[in-house]
Amino acid sequence: MVFRPAKVAVFIDGCYWHGCPEHYVPPKTNPGYWSDKVARNMARDRDTDQRLEAAGWTVLRFWEHEPSEDCATRIAAEVEKRRSAARKAKPNS
Repeated sequence: MVFRPAKVAVFIDGCYWHGCPEHYVPPKTNPGYWSDKVARNMARDRDTDQRLEAAGWTVLRFWEHEPSEDCATRIAAEVEKRRSAARKAKPNS
């Protein structure tokens, strides 16, 4: 999800595909391929975060197992914080 004016990018990461420290279970079939795939996904996630942050974005990442209400609350708070900061930074016309 992207909140463009507020520059907030939101990712919901799957526990298996992104290597959740709580729920990731190494694969039993073709473990070399799949473990490497997950490691590449994690590296790409970090690279994406760094690029977005360097461009002035706030990146929020959530695991698929996190309660959606908690995620929504954190997202709304961050978007409002960024919008408020932008309003304060704008000179009055």
